[in-house]
Amino acid sequence: MALFVMLTTLTDEGMKTLKHRPERIKEVDREVMERFGVKLIAQYAVMGPYDFVNILEAPDNDTVVKMAIELGSRGTIRTLTMPAIDVDQLIKDLQELSK
Repeated sequence: MALFVMLTTLTDEGMKTLKHRPERIKEVDREVMERFGVKLIAQYAVMGPYDFVNILEAPDNDTVVKMAIELGSRGTIRTLTMPAIDVDQLIKDLQELSK
């Protein structure tokens, strides 16, 4: 399983939904995990240009792309998703390159 960081920004519609139904966050989390086989490792509400930071574990890039398109098509969020590489693994990989 691969790790991903997903940054999300609420649209105006998403902000209305959050205000009136804050529990919707957990409903979407469960739906995504069940439908796409993605595990939510951590989720934080943040201030700044993004509204949420999500740490996800997913089988592959294709799964995350499908999930992001599904979520974005609802019109309540915009996403920016990045693969996350463990620093120890990165060091190991780079050391192997120099051999």
